Amino acid sequence: MTNLRELTGKINIAGALRADEPLKEHTSYRVGGPADLFAEPQTVADAAILLEAAREHALPVFILGAGANILVSDRGIRGLVLSTERLRSVRVEGERIVAEAGCPISLVSEAAAAVGLAGLAFIYSMPGSVGGAVWMNARCYGSSVSDILEWVELLDEEGRVVRLPARPEEFNYKLSPFQKRRALILSACFRLHHGEKPHILAEMEANRADRERKGHFAAPSAGSVFKNNRAFGNPSGKIIDSLGLRGYAIGGAKISDYHANMIINTGSATAGDIEALTRFVSRRVKEELGFELEREVIPVGDW
Repeated sequence: MTNLRELTGKINIAGALRADEPLKEHTSYRVGGPADLFAEPQTVADAAILLEAAREHALPVFILGAGANILVSDRGIRGLVLSTERLRSVRVEGERIVAEAGCPISLVSEAAAAVGLAGLAFIYSMPGSVGGAVWMNARCYGSSVSDILEWVELLDEEGRVVRLPARPEEFNYKLSPFQKRRALILSACFRLHHGEKPHILAEMEANRADRERKGHFAAPSAGSVFKNNRAFGNPSGKIIDSLGLRGYAIGGAKISDYHANMIINTGSATAGDIEALTRFVSRRVKEELGFELEREVIPVGDW
């Protein structure tokens, strides 16, 4: 592999570029080993320079948003980790709001509410970035990102900036067409509608309070570990709870006392602890009930 420390001196960008960056500082689980090369581009031009350098030196690339739906290995991630953290502008265009990929999705919801635009309250207080929410087709409280998504701007596999209309038939439950591509989501446009500001704010507050009751802010976590498959008759949390697993722990990883579909870092967890507990839960549900739970939190890096 290319000498990455030498490479950092050859890449000229306005943003940050560091070798051996600890990824536990950039994930909601607060675990994860180092990135060989970690970059925070300040502009789209920065991102293009980084991806071109990665292609030239045959470096694998991992795109990191807010780190809210992933479990990074204790060994870290090889190659280039490109964080969208600094790409976070937001602008309102009539009944639409356009946000860059690194903007926290909750801030976009707040920006919409500030001008009386409804349609984004469902995602308020969800951890994660715009890019991650689009990539995952984030869903909660009966709504999905694809319900309001109008277009997405990408830096495609050839290094071109392209704008693609969002076609509903290409999305599904927590699935998007971008999961099949190696392109960088740059920004997204959400199609909203005018509403009563007090009603929008009340819905946002209700959703935040519901998350608080479920323990989402009590300890580091990545939210729901498994997707909810209604064909099983109950949400995954109730299925796991029915086996008496709430509170079960492996090392520093524990099934939340608040919600059985959440695994938390009690303060000393490793990624290995969290992965072991995730596999344990999956295995127990399969053995006891015959259900094959589908993971929502994605393990990434050098496992």
